[in-house]
Amino acid sequence: MNILLLLPILIPFLTAVAALLAWQYRQLQRVLSVVGAAGLLGAAVGLLISVAQIGIQAAQIGNWPAPFGITLVADLFSAIMVVLAGLMGLMVAVYSLVSMDSRREAFGYYPLLHILLLGVCGAFLTGDMFNLYVWFEVMLIASFVLLALGGERAQLEGAIKYVTLNLISSALFLAAVGILYGMVGTLNMADVARQLPQVAQSGLVTTLAMLFLIAFGIKAAIFPLFFWLPASYHTPPVAVSAIFAGLLTKVGVYALIRVFTLLFVQDVNYTHTLILIVAGLTMVTGVLGAAAQEEFRRILSFHIVSQIGYMLMGLALFTPLALAGSIFYIIHHIIVKTNLFLISGAVYRLSGTYQLKKLGGLYQSSPGIAMLFLIPALSLAGIPPLSGFWAKFTLVRAGLEVEQYAIVITALGVGLLTLFSMTKIWAEAFWKEKPETGHEDAPQMGQTGLLLVLPIIILAVITVTIGLVTEPVFRLASQAAEQLLNPADYIQAVLGGPF
Repeated sequence: MNILLLLPILIPFLTAVAALLAWQYRQLQRVLSVVGAAGLLGAAVGLLISVAQIGIQAAQIGNWPAPFGITLVADLFSAIMVVLAGLMGLMVAVYSLVSMDSRREAFGYYPLLHILLLGVCGAFLTGDMFNLYVWFEVMLIASFVLLALGGERAQLEGAIKYVTLNLISSALFLAAVGILYGMVGTLNMADVARQLPQVAQSGLVTTLAMLFLIAFGIKAAIFPLFFWLPASYHTPPVAVSAIFAGLLTKVGVYALIRVFTLLFVQDVNYTHTLILIVAGLTMVTGVLGAAAQEEFRRILSFHIVSQIGYMLMGLALFTPLALAGSIFYIIHHIIVKTNLFLISGAVYRLSGTYQLKKLGGLYQSSPGIAMLFLIPALSLAGIPPLSGFWAKFTLVRAGLEVEQYAIVITALGVGLLTLFSMTKIWAEAFWKEKPETGHEDAPQMGQTGLLLVLPIIILAVITVTIGLVTEPVFRLASQAAEQLLNPADYIQAVLGGPF
């Protein structure tokens, strides 16, 4: 058995257990959290290198042969996602050392953070639809408690909306899994991919695909199922907002890409055209919602919704270039969006508020933070030569190649509105004069400022590096897209024998 497949699941699990055993020793919990997150990142990088060199990796837990046992499988796409989960986990773990209050630490913040990473990595690596449901539930439970931790009124209101809609999603997902099992007699993804083309009732398969689209669409916050996200992501501490923004909706996007490239490809003209329409509406509604906001994190929350549309655009176009663009966009977005939320926390530390009208003068008082904001903000808007430009350029080019001009125009227009939103944050928080009613007693960086800014600097450097040295990242995304569009290798790696 390839131990590298197990480590991204074992490490956050063992870290969470160790942090629970150290319940009375918060300093030890902090150390365990950072060490565990660093271990997860190291294991994830090792897994990615192994998959890139050797090929798709699969393991059968308990030596039960597929499709009867529990299967773990890593292709390039899932390995990339696990690396991103490890990187964001480490950045947020370091940021939490100085940003998380002692009351939340005392009630299990660090174990919950690693249980969340456990659920995320499990979802990326599972090769079974029911186990995907299980990992979604692990992730949902941890994220709900993290969202409500602290018991503030705004948090509880957001948490109730979040958990209600996600429980509906889970119920739909479980129903879809039951129907799928009744249809093909298996839930192993590779075996389902082999069995589904033999189902005589093609209309039933398409209906089942729509049920999965709704279930995963709620978790990915696509139009019109996204209302829970901007109602909840701005309410918890910024470290929690950042890990949510980076990873949670991307698990839903990952699931959509996985099932609509591996399983539901019998009626592409219908299913993927519908996804294309949803992608355009998701872009537009998200960016318009952001343009109407006056609170730092609410703007960023609506932009998560908008950017999900770009990721779905590549899936919907369903060409090698388009899927490579989606994967490249996911890489860019996770890094940039997490960083923007971390910067919002630094701004709060300096000013004591997230309200744009009450902010101002940060360019003069904290030029370093101002410059660090510009890098992910301009990347999110798609300004060259940053990573967001190449991600959007790839998707636009893919759209032009298949003559889908409506989605191309939509993507370009949404990019301009994104730039408007980022410009509004810059003008209000950084460029204008500080209001006379500013927060003179606001908390300051102090001696802990380095640990707070270090993750922001690292993510900003990665953003610039991807923009300037694009070719290796794009080549990796292209290879991952080729694997997704040619599932025979995936099926053979899991089931063995000829496809």
